[in-house]
Amino acid sequence: MRVTVERLGHLGDGIAANASGSPVYVPGALPGEVVEGAVDNGVMAVPKIVTPVAERVSPPCRHAKACGGCQLQHADYGFVTRWKEEVVTRALAAQGLECEMRPCIVSPPLSRRRAGFSARRKKKGALAGFHAKGSDVVISVPDCQLVRPALSAALPLAEALAVAGASRKGELSVMMTETEAGLDVAVRGGKPVDDDFRVTLAGIAQAEGIARLSWDEEVLTFRPAMVTFGSAQVVPPPGAFLQATKEGEAALLSCVTEALTGARHVADLFAGCGTFSLPIAEQARVHAVEGDGAMLRALDKGWRQAQGLKHVTTETRDLFRNPLLPDELGRFDGVVIDPPRAGAEAQVAQIARLRVPRIAFVSCNPVTFARDAAVLTRAGYRLDWVRTIDQFRWSTHVELAAQFTPA
Repeated sequence: MRVTVERLGHLGDGIAANASGSPVYVPGALPGEVVEGAVDNGVMAVPKIVTPVAERVSPPCRHAKACGGCQLQHADYGFVTRWKEEVVTRALAAQGLECEMRPCIVSPPLSRRRAGFSARRKKKGALAGFHAKGSDVVISVPDCQLVRPALSAALPLAEALAVAGASRKGELSVMMTETEAGLDVAVRGGKPVDDDFRVTLAGIAQAEGIARLSWDEEVLTFRPAMVTFGSAQVVPPPGAFLQATKEGEAALLSCVTEALTGARHVADLFAGCGTFSLPIAEQARVHAVEGDGAMLRALDKGWRQAQGLKHVTTETRDLFRNPLLPDELGRFDGVVIDPPRAGAEAQVAQIARLRVPRIAFVSCNPVTFARDAAVLTRAGYRLDWVRTIDQFRWSTHVELAAQFTPA
């Protein structure tokens, strides 16, 4: 079958139509390209590019054809940026919304400081890397163009951990984070820890010079796995969420800071370990709310040890089931909200019941953001601007920051 690709789907596949108008999904194809190949169940799995478009480029990573970590290395980055901005625009338009769309900020190659690798034992040794496209097969990615060099260099460490503690049929999840003290490595899916295995883990960790190693609930700390938020230093719990790149974090913080201009008492909802709370505390009092108590304890300790910050209070609370109510929110003149992919439907419904002077909204899902934004605008808020932030270069993942003020 020969078809012309019309657009990209949300997973990065090209979408064309067959003679009857049914969709044909074409992995690795770009809008405007003519492709041909066998179609099975609506998928052209191995397309031949008959007529390429000008936006097509050679992938910068030699693993691009096999690795499932990236979906868009075959497109130049101007195209990828425009496409991500259009994803946000379309999500807003579906809710009848439009606003100022600020240019996308993109993290550079080799900037991911946090990545989850998979590791499997083999008959001889082990293999660590990412999954192949559409598969649970692990492939090695020794010179990945996404991650910081320290993470690429630590793939042999992940393999050593798999040899030591993975079953032949299982797979280890190895989350690595580059901190200021060295690598923080959090492993899940391995065998139980006993005294002998604890000694083995300590030996591997010390030989590799990592700052902290956690194996499920077992934690071996050699140096505090420190990260800096503003002027505060924080040791997050093992495996805790952090922004993927320092550049992306700085871009989001810049947006949040602008959106909260003039606020003197801020509620930081879904606060995590203090990515926004602690820098905001340089100018305003902050009440940080988060469902994970361990992350809040790390935030609180970082605040107490910092110098010159305004007062920060913390509250462990499930904002999905128990959102802050209007009488609780009424004492704040600024709110920053950074929910997970599901959005913050319950919390946004409560914010919509009062007039917070300034709202900074950070989202990793344009669709749920647009849904929540529509609730706020119907309640009398104005969506002033949105900026797309691309921390996940060459992927289909889209993040954004936005400002709301009372209309």
